[in-house]
Amino acid sequence: MKLLRVGAPGEERPAVRTEDGRLLDLSSVTRDIDGVFLASGGVDRARAAVTAGKLPELDEAGLRIGAPVTRPGKVVCVGLNYRDHAAETGAAIPPRPVVFMKDPGTVVGPYDEVLIPRGSVKTDWEVELAVVIGQRARYLDGPQAARDVIAGYAISHDVSEREFQLEYSPQWDLGKSCETFNPLGPWLVTADEVGDPQNLGLRLSVNGVKRQDGHTSDMIFPVGHIVAYLSQYMVLRPGDVINTGTPAGVALGLPDAPFLCPGDTVELSVDGLGSQRQTFAQA
Repeated sequence: MKLLRVGAPGEERPAVRTEDGRLLDLSSVTRDIDGVFLASGGVDRARAAVTAGKLPELDEAGLRIGAPVTRPGKVVCVGLNYRDHAAETGAAIPPRPVVFMKDPGTVVGPYDEVLIPRGSVKTDWEVELAVVIGQRARYLDGPQAARDVIAGYAISHDVSEREFQLEYSPQWDLGKSCETFNPLGPWLVTADEVGDPQNLGLRLSVNGVKRQDGHTSDMIFPVGHIVAYLSQYMVLRPGDVINTGTPAGVALGLPDAPFLCPGDTVELSVDGLGSQRQTFAQA
């Protein structure tokens, strides 16, 4: 099932994309797609409502698509989690997941404008597989237990400002938490529909030039391991988002370092999860 939120910022309504491409209004089932919905059997209720055939169809013309979950409680990120990306940045393969946090307020819709921060000269792109948590999780006993708490997956664009991230502070937060720096969506695709999260291709292009073309099988730490690992150190709650890392091809690792400028357009996709497109502008 593909769940999404549509409408102007702050006025989104819950919806579902059917297998035949129709967009149905879920407002009669839930007020929003959030942690409460995910933890209380909301996905099953939505599926039952679609099957019953009683949900009204929405007219998509001019309708904005927002992030597929309302503002998460937290966005947890894993850095250097693809072998080829670690190599291009000159970093050693990490023995444990490299974990950092991203301001949940960075989450925006998949087609929203992204702002290059004032003073930025190194704004960079990163296509990632996002995990959305569906059940409260603490001290999970391995990858199988981790799979049971995952509601689904989405495309995440972990936009980064490399000078802020790597040169201004020993921690990465400054370069990761700038305004609009985490487009998410277009859909939250339920875990049962995605299947094996380690069998997905990821792609990203800038102004029509392919920059990233990776595969989740190249992850150093797979999804199940990441979720179980994080649960040893923090409580994961329904609606939380985990960004699982990016493959090679970021501007930081390219010979000419072609960082993003106002007017640039970035397009990204992940197998089975749809696509995103953002135009960058000056903050």
